[in-house]
Amino acid sequence: MKTDLQLKHDVEEELEWEPAVNASNIGVEVTDRVVTLSGHPASYAEKLAAERAAQRIDGVRAVVVEMAVRLPGHDVRTDEDIANVARSILHWTVGLTENAVHVQVENGHVTLTGEVEWNWQAEMAARSISQLRGVIDVVNRVVVQRTIEPETIGAQIRGAMQRHAAREAKHIGVTVREGTVTLTGTVHSHAERAVARGAAWSAPGVRAVVDDLVVE
Repeated sequence: MKTDLQLKHDVEEELEWEPAVNASNIGVEVTDRVVTLSGHPASYAEKLAAERAAQRIDGVRAVVVEMAVRLPGHDVRTDEDIANVARSILHWTVGLTENAVHVQVENGHVTLTGEVEWNWQAEMAARSISQLRGVIDVVNRVVVQRTIEPETIGAQIRGAMQRHAAREAKHIGVTVREGTVTLTGTVHSHAERAVARGAAWSAPGVRAVVDDLVVE
């Protein structure tokens, strides 16, 4: 098992390696395999890239985000400009029904609302907006509205986990109630945890995922 010092080194190296991140903007601390990221990335997209870089490191139990986006002057945009561009992008995004997702912007903080049939549609909407200049944060409140039997959702999730990571699937419990999936059990890394969460979110009709998995 890696020590906290080794994990800190690995995360810092990964941040240096990640082309979407200026590592000099990001501070890294590790305690009991929990990584804390601090500093001031120059965009929301860079902040997300830094989070993903830390999560990729084997042995990381969790990532605590204490970063705050600090936009350079040439990237500052008015809320009206951000809202207009965001609506245009969502309108032209394949897979999203016209006017399914609504946009509200306040001081660079974007809130998305609306209803879609699949979680990937909500994620795609947020991912598209996260790349815009002037965006400081994205809150995704788009909800999934689709009815499907809980037993069917559970079976599909278990099947996906077995295809992606057979070893982990045997130790993970899946319960479904009113579109909310709860994952329980143990995994060996944050990456394996992400596989289970991804399988849960990919199932049709899933509105929320409660992650009670423990990384050992």
